[in-house]
Amino acid sequence: MTAEGRAARTAEADEQCVKAYVAAGGPEVGVALVAVGGYGRGELAPFSDWDLVLVHDDDVEPGAVAEQVWYPLWDTAPKLDHSVRSFSEMLSASTGDLRVALGLLDIRHLAGDRGLVLRLRTTMLAHWRKHARALLPELRTMSVERHRRAGELAHASVPDLKEMYGGLRDAVVIKAIVATWLIDVPAVDLEKSRRALLDVRDLVQEIAGRATDRVVPEMWDELAKRLELADARTAQAHVRTIGRRLTHLSRLAWRRVDGVLERSRPGAPRRPKLAPLGNGLALASGEVVLAPGARPSRDPLMLLRASALAAENGVALAPATAARLARDTPALAEPWPEEARRLFVRLLGAGRGLLAVWETLEETGAVSRILPEWERIRLLPHASIIHRFTVDRHTIETCIEAVALLPRVARPDVLLVAAMLHDIGKGSLTEHSVAGEPIARRIATRMGFPDEEVDLISMLVRWHLLLSTTATTRDPDDPATVDLVVETMGDAEALALLTALTEADARATSTQAWTSWRARLIRDLAARAAKVLDTGIAAGERPQAAVEIPESVRSGSVSFRSEPLADGARVWVIAHDRLGLLADLAATFAVARLPVRACRAWQQGGFGVSVWDLDDSYVDAAVLRTRFSAITEGRLDPATRLAPSAAARGSEPSVVVRPEASSKATVLEVRTIDRPGVVYTVAAALARMEIAVRSAHISTLGPQAVDVFYLQEAHAGALAEQRAAEAAHAVRAALER
Repeated sequence: MTAEGRAARTAEADEQCVKAYVAAGGPEVGVALVAVGGYGRGELAPFSDWDLVLVHDDDVEPGAVAEQVWYPLWDTAPKLDHSVRSFSEMLSASTGDLRVALGLLDIRHLAGDRGLVLRLRTTMLAHWRKHARALLPELRTMSVERHRRAGELAHASVPDLKEMYGGLRDAVVIKAIVATWLIDVPAVDLEKSRRALLDVRDLVQEIAGRATDRVVPEMWDELAKRLELADARTAQAHVRTIGRRLTHLSRLAWRRVDGVLERSRPGAPRRPKLAPLGNGLALASGEVVLAPGARPSRDPLMLLRASALAAENGVALAPATAARLARDTPALAEPWPEEARRLFVRLLGAGRGLLAVWETLEETGAVSRILPEWERIRLLPHASIIHRFTVDRHTIETCIEAVALLPRVARPDVLLVAAMLHDIGKGSLTEHSVAGEPIARRIATRMGFPDEEVDLISMLVRWHLLLSTTATTRDPDDPATVDLVVETMGDAEALALLTALTEADARATSTQAWTSWRARLIRDLAARAAKVLDTGIAAGERPQAAVEIPESVRSGSVSFRSEPLADGARVWVIAHDRLGLLADLAATFAVARLPVRACRAWQQGGFGVSVWDLDDSYVDAAVLRTRFSAITEGRLDPATRLAPSAAARGSEPSVVVRPEASSKATVLEVRTIDRPGVVYTVAAALARMEIAVRSAHISTLGPQAVDVFYLQEAHAGALAEQRAAEAAHAVRAALER
């Protein structure tokens, strides 16, 4: 359907161009109207540009045609990109600009002199082939920079079908490389993948109603329907599989180009040189391959050995070699022999070299011989858009990040395997760390780990979110917070492994997941828990140091003082204590659009002291004081200014009392769509009930806010059970308004 649509759009555009050329009096000799780029390939999407060139022989002057041919097309084309060039100027443009050269490889005649267009196409292709060896390194640099900037289609949260690695632009680059006649790639595979991605691009533009190459989350359901696929997840897997295949073909093309360029250097051998690696393996042209006489059918370890060697040396595992090893090597005994486990750990510990090797294992089906459970998470999207990658790619990135942390732990092998398995439970309805624990246990047992280490790996998978969740949503000064970590982990070695896994996981997620603020909270909590485990002395509540009360505050004013942090700011506020003070301060920050990530408040001799950690590094204390006064004096109504959007009002907040989280306060956990004013809304609702907020801990990942409030009666301790239930009901009602 979409291929026919492209053909119909192209035919209609061609007809309009021919009419315009004829109406402008375009001659049949010496001048021609040609399509280039995507239009030249006949691949017009619903909102594609029409890329046109009016080309003429050097000794022919196009005259009025050069101006008149464009006028009727401006009202017809979605967007017109046009130019007028002589034959020599076309050649010069392709010489001076690589992007232009690529576009001119797809010249197609529309109107005028066909002989001129044929000569131009022949000249352009001959020029490209003649200078290919000099131009390809520059083309590779351009491609690598684009990949670095745009990301990978197969793994990005919001795929860009054109610019990302494995996208349509890479398909064009591969075709251009093949056109040099220096190398070849599987033509049927390339064309099938390219056309499938063009189909998706057409549908995306139809759904969006505009020119776009990005598949935003809300498109997937409709895209699945138009592709006649089961659901959004199937549609994502379809698109990402195409992207992965084009990425594989791109890597294959560039490896072959590297081999050609290497052999063309003066003194280089004409045939690839084999460097023996032992055990039936060799290195040739930057790839690990089978050595002559190798017998994979006799060595069940050869697939793991070849993978580890390739990853450790930062070279490719030849796809044909991986496919043959997957087919011919005997199945590993269960449990695995110790050497197999050691090779697998070497593979995981190879650092950045792991990525390309693992993708080859996936592309050739070899990964199912090593880790059949991988299919559960292959190309699986994350639920939260904070993740840069799909679950499978995130897992590999976590292993890569873990390598730098190996010196901190006593069992590097356990850390690496736990990093590989920490998200293996995703894709089911059960919470993924719970679902992943028994799967990790089965895998670790199959790999031959001793029982004690199987327990350790499965525990790390089960509790891999413990430190990050607890540190960012619980009061760090409450002894119950440290006790939770101590009781869960049990010993210092397990805690050290969990701390390293937490950091690797967060770094692999995104920069938002491992800010200096989050790192500080997690490391502080881990250090306090480690001290308890090392000494056996229970954690005590850290005493709150007395704060000097300014004379101006004693006289009735409010003090705002800010100090910079590495990734934000901290604001100290001191005022006469009263119920509702925290709500008014939360409103002040919300109205100023300053994101709050943590707040702690206490009473000191009749004065209310609060400390606010903000994401924004620019804070003007004078402006805050002015807005606070406007709120407390009734000149500014925060409820009106901070009214939720229709989308936020339509969501159902979750408000839950967590009695296990503290013995000194009642802990209220609020989950809702993130928006300015959530802390104010909660604090104001509690103030109306004369309930004090001792501290608030704000965590925002993606669109959801997870805010935790430590509550006490105004002149007593934790809330009674009935009172806590009433507080939860009041907060929920306030958020739903």
